[in-house]
Amino acid sequence: MKKICVVTATRAEFGLLLNVIKRIEDDPDLDLCLAVTGAHLSSSYGNTVREIEESGVPIAERIPILEEEDGPEAVSRIMGRASARFGEMYARQKPDMLVVLGDRYELVPICGSALQFRIPIAHISGGEVTSGALDDIYRHCITKMSHLHFPGCEAYRRRIIQLGEEPQRVFNYGDVGVENIMTMDFLGKEELEKSIGFSLGSSYGCVTFHPPTMEGQEAVSQIREVLEALEEFDDMRFVITKANADAGGREINSMIDAYARKHENWACFYSLGICRYLSALKYCDLVIGNSSSGIVEAPCFHIPTVNIGSRQKGRLQAASIINCAPVKEEIISAIRYANSPVFRRIAKGASNPYGNGDTSRRIIAEIKKFLGGFEYSKVFYDVEWRTKS
Repeated sequence: MKKICVVTATRAEFGLLLNVIKRIEDDPDLDLCLAVTGAHLSSSYGNTVREIEESGVPIAERIPILEEEDGPEAVSRIMGRASARFGEMYARQKPDMLVVLGDRYELVPICGSALQFRIPIAHISGGEVTSGALDDIYRHCITKMSHLHFPGCEAYRRRIIQLGEEPQRVFNYGDVGVENIMTMDFLGKEELEKSIGFSLGSSYGCVTFHPPTMEGQEAVSQIREVLEALEEFDDMRFVITKANADAGGREINSMIDAYARKHENWACFYSLGICRYLSALKYCDLVIGNSSSGIVEAPCFHIPTVNIGSRQKGRLQAASIINCAPVKEEIISAIRYANSPVFRRIAKGASNPYGNGDTSRRIIAEIKKFLGGFEYSKVFYDVEWRTKS
């Protein structure tokens, strides 16, 4: 058997990885080693490890790395701690492969440490561009450390090859978030309301706003603009999921709590879990904020997304997405347009560029094929440049 170590540090990451994790667990040729770290183990971010426990997936390692602060110095210490503690874990578990998803800063030292043990890395959701966040840089660093690549669409596959990765190691099997939607047993609306303890009414939006990490100290001023814009819509209800464990995340969450206490039509959650969150998207009128779920998952439901600020700048987008600056008046205008009959027709007919399911099965098949016989060393693939004559 080949031992596959899968790392998850956040609520969203675990939800996106869940189908891959279950396929590894169910495969008689593979041995799952799930390493849980980061925000999952922090009370400040809701102790979302409980969602993993409730899913029934066995946890092999719990590796705490976070601090009670989230500024640049704290993040630097967290990254150092992640490198050391995951090195100790690799020595204990001796995995044959590491599977990671996305662009979290914790993954850079986690993958760097794996290199020292000559553990090959499979990276899901590389090749994307989000120039408004430091994640953009982390993502490309992880790509260069990885041996297998599973981007969410063809444009991202080409970009990974442009980064020097060999084409035969880069596979476009669609986005894991889209597969989740294609295979999910959704809650009914009344069942969802009962589960979250909040009446959704006849019109509601799903809101998530993460720190714009490329813009330094702008998190507080930007979330204030978002919250003040939401206050203008007394006729709507809002389901708000809090920010993740980036620099500025705690400040955003404190401000969300302060505003929410004044509004009975707002409900705030550290995490809804993948089933409740996707069920909330299914029945909502629109998605608001700067989360990738508004770009990747929301178009599957043919609902509008109001994408605020620069965090997702550069990511491939469906026609159902409205971009606006993190300014109260622009956000209000964008929400009103998203709720208009004209734009609802646009969203209804929009196609999603991120695939149509069957992603995790094909990922596992490629991992098994790779582990059947591979060279650890990598060759830099030079793209043939064509110049105009």
